[in-house]
Amino acid sequence: MRIARESDDPIRAELFGIERLEQHAESLAAAQGVMRRSGRGRRLLQRVEHNGRVLRDSYRVIANAIRQERAITPAAEWLVDNFHVVDEQLREIRDDLPPGFYRKLPKLAEGPLAGYPRVYGIAWAFVAHTDSRLDPESLRRFVLAYQRVQPLTMGELWAVAITLRVVLAENLRRLAESIVRGRAARQEADALADELLGVGDGAVAPTAKGLARFEGGPLVTAFAVQLVQRLREQDRAVTPALRWLDQRLEAQGRTSEDIVRIEHQRQAAMNVTVRNVIMSMSLMSALDWAQFFESVSLVDEVLRAGPNYAAMDFATRDAYRHAVEELARGSGRPELDVAREAMARTHRADGADDDRRTDPGFALIGNGRQAFELTLGYRPRRMRRLLRTYIAAATPGYLGTIAVLSGFMFTLPLLAAGASGVEPVSLLVLALLAVVPASDLAIALLNRSVTALVTPAVLLRLELRDGVPPHLRT
Repeated sequence: MRIARESDDPIRAELFGIERLEQHAESLAAAQGVMRRSGRGRRLLQRVEHNGRVLRDSYRVIANAIRQERAITPAAEWLVDNFHVVDEQLREIRDDLPPGFYRKLPKLAEGPLAGYPRVYGIAWAFVAHTDSRLDPESLRRFVLAYQRVQPLTMGELWAVAITLRVVLAENLRRLAESIVRGRAARQEADALADELLGVGDGAVAPTAKGLARFEGGPLVTAFAVQLVQRLREQDRAVTPALRWLDQRLEAQGRTSEDIVRIEHQRQAAMNVTVRNVIMSMSLMSALDWAQFFESVSLVDEVLRAGPNYAAMDFATRDAYRHAVEELARGSGRPELDVAREAMARTHRADGADDDRRTDPGFALIGNGRQAFELTLGYRPRRMRRLLRTYIAAATPGYLGTIAVLSGFMFTLPLLAAGASGVEPVSLLVLALLAVVPASDLAIALLNRSVTALVTPAVLLRLELRDGVPPHLRT
C-alpha cells in the first residue's frame, strides 16, 4: 500500500473551453487512423465487466466503513449515496453494446487505445478535457468539429452515448480505486501512529522497530499526510519518527507542507470529478439520444435537403438511414457518398411524371432500389440474395415450401412404420390422417421462419406533429 501506483490515473487532462475543445476534435480527427477491417479489436465488454466488479467491491468497502462509523471523504460519500445511478449505467452498457454491433465499429489502428473503437477514443478525449462534465451542446459541437475533418459512420454516432457511459464508468472505477487505496493508506498510517504513541492497551513501540517495515519504495502521499497529522505536536518520543518521515520525503524532493498541500488539492480535484461523473451519468439517462444523433449525422443533413424527409416521422427517417448504411457496407463506399448519390438521383428526376422519383426513398427503399444498387456496385450478402430470390417467387415459393415440409414430416414416420411391418392399407389410412396435421405444422414453422428472416416493409409516414396542414387536407 506504500508503493505509489502511476497507472490508472483518473481520466483528466487540461480543461478546455468550447472553442479549444473544437480545435482539439479537429486535430484528433486528423491524427487518428482506423484499421482497414474492423474485426473484433480489443474486448471492451471485458473491460466494462472488470470496472463493474471493482466499483461494486469499492462500494462495499466504503459502505462497511460507514457502518463502522469511520470518517470517509466527500468523494467516497458521493459514490455511496449515488451508487444506484452507477449500477443502472453498468446495466445499460451491457444491454446496449451487443457483440455484433461492437464488431462493426471502426477500430483505432495505433496509439494507447489501438484496437478499441474510434468512437471510444473520441469519448475518452471529451471526458478527459471536460473533467467528466457532460454538456450536451459541447458534446454536439465536439462531434461536429471532428466530422469536419473525418466523417463518422452512423453506427459510431449511435455509439456515442454508450461509449460515453463506458468511459465515465472507467473513470469512476479509477477514482474508486484511488479512494479505497487512500483510505487503506490512512488506516495504515493510523495503525503506525497508534503503535508509536501507545494508543489503547498497547505499549509504546520503539521508533526504529515501528518504522523498519516501511523502508524501501516511495511513500504514498495519503499515508505520509495522515502520519504527519497524527504525529505533529505529540510527545518528544515520536520526534525520531517525524525526522525519519522528513528524511524520506526529502529524498522524494518534498516536504511535509508540500504533501499536505498536494493531498488537499488531490482530494478537492477528486471530489469534483466524482461529482461530475455521477451528475453526467444521471443526465445521460434523461437525454434524447435520437435527437442528438440527428443533430450530428451528416447523412441526415444530406437527406434533409429533400422536400419531404424532414416532415417524415422518426421510423421512416430511420428506414432511410438503415438503407444508406446497408448500401454503404455492401458497396464499400462511404455512407455520405451513398446519401449524396441518392439525392443526386432525385435532382435528375425533377420534372418526371412520377413524383416518387423526386424523393430519395425511391432509390433507398422503393422501386428504384435495384437500379441504385447497380449504380453503386452493391453486392448483397449470400443470405440476402437467397431471401430476395425467395421473395421474388413469393406464391410458388411459399406453397412449394409448405408441400416439401409437409411431405417430409409425414413421410419419415410412414417409412418407419412400413419398416416395422405395418400393413399397406393401414399405412394409407395413417397417411390420409397425417396430411392435415403435417401441413399445419409445416405452415406454422414456415411462418415463424419468414417473420424471423424477412424484414417487414416500412409504411412511410409523415410526422404531422402540428396536425394535418391545409394543403394535405381533403
